Amino acid sequence: MDRRRFFRTVGFGGIAAGLSGRIFSARQAPASSTGGRKAEHRPNILFAIADDLSWLHTGASGDRVVRTPTFDRVAREGVLFTRTFCSAPSCTPSRGAILTGQAFWRLEEGANLWSTLPKKFEVYPDLLEASGYEVGFTRKGWGPGSFGPGGRQRNPAGPPYTNFAQFLRSVHEGKPFCFWFGSHDPHRPYVKGSGLKSGKKLDDVRVPPFLPDVPEVRSDILDYYFEVERFDREVGEMLVLLEESGNLHNTIVVITSDNGMPFPRAKANLYDYGTHLPLAVCWPERVKGGRVVDDFISFTDYAPTFLQAAGLEPPPPMTGRSFLDLLISDKSGRLDPSRDKVFTGRERHAFCRKGALGYPSRAIRTERFLYIRNFEPDRWPAGDPEQYGDVYRSTTKTFMMENRDAPNVSRLFQLAFAKRPAEELYDLQTDPAQLNNVADLTQHGEVKNKLRAELERWMKETSDPRAFGKGSEWDRQTYYGKKNPVFSPAPKMPP
Repeated sequence: MDRRRFFRTVGFGGIAAGLSGRIFSARQAPASSTGGRKAEHRPNILFAIADDLSWLHTGASGDRVVRTPTFDRVAREGVLFTRTFCSAPSCTPSRGAILTGQAFWRLEEGANLWSTLPKKFEVYPDLLEASGYEVGFTRKGWGPGSFGPGGRQRNPAGPPYTNFAQFLRSVHEGKPFCFWFGSHDPHRPYVKGSGLKSGKKLDDVRVPPFLPDVPEVRSDILDYYFEVERFDREVGEMLVLLEESGNLHNTIVVITSDNGMPFPRAKANLYDYGTHLPLAVCWPERVKGGRVVDDFISFTDYAPTFLQAAGLEPPPPMTGRSFLDLLISDKSGRLDPSRDKVFTGRERHAFCRKGALGYPSRAIRTERFLYIRNFEPDRWPAGDPEQYGDVYRSTTKTFMMENRDAPNVSRLFQLAFAKRPAEELYDLQTDPAQLNNVADLTQHGEVKNKLRAELERWMKETSDPRAFGKGSEWDRQTYYGKKNPVFSPAPKMPP
């Protein structure tokens, strides 16, 4: 039967039974059930993005508790990228960077959470659509925010669909497609105790070193795992649909996240648990599986990669670089010596400081060091006390606030919630958890100066307003989300 008849016969929700330990064969040939049609030989693209998933929390990355068979299979039969970083550890700017292929600080209002994305910034779904692709998304595309004020008629991720099955039914025979699956998992709030009820055990959890190792936190992490697994199952259902309809062989499947886990000192922070994210990619027709690549990948690299794979030239404003060459290589390890660093940053996340102020920061991450520049060190990085609104309400946050003076919590509370110096430097060789700031140590002075200069060079090269003493306009941009009534907006000022 052809693709349309297949999807009239098989419903999306009933596909899960087809998983049963099998997703697809990496070298599978195109199915013969497509009615003999001859499709354009440009790859389809399925982009599956979790909401708040850090890089360590997949089976392929070594986590022994969470079960992610879909991610693990894509990693095993495609490529597992070990050093992938978002442009900003906040939903809206991170997704804006993915779609535009540009560093988030170039996106004007789009650099903030709950913002808009001006129409002048081209996005890869529109470019693919103009070249003959059929595009769509479900659930969380670009956002949160309001795309209308930016002059757009639809979400930058494309036209909305109820689910992937509905989208596939709408795709015309012979047309390549690009689909964005934006899960809401594992974003908070969680159903408290859901992880324990699913059969997971507190003793099996590996608590990150920046969080208190107590039962309350362990249970909170299990609830997070519960939603990670739900995301993984849903992506698995979509891959079965691709396989059974004969589309998988020529589809680039990407599984990743937008920013790190929603815990203190993780999401909305420039440390690894906020910016370092999982990435597995397969393309059975072109990509040799069983490979692990350690080159640094930025989220700004997605758009140029997709465009190049489709035979298009990435527009000049894109600051990202296609990593298609890494995908179609047959090698593992470090492949491109120039991919030895990434740049990240943040502006305003939640509406959680008096005057609607953000917490502007930029960072450079290399194999050994993380250097962070905080432009407003007098502000509270987690939001003004006592709300600390840049940290989502949770069991872990409550425990840390209520026990901030306890010996096993005090230092961790300060690391997550207290003010920070203008410069931070972490030696990942001796401090992989990034707990000990060595920026003021004499023996690291040369490294700090070098990294600071490299960060400033890149900021100037990519026209970051912060490199030129500007950026206060981000504190005055409209916040389209629900505002905390405790805080009043900044007064209107001339540009």
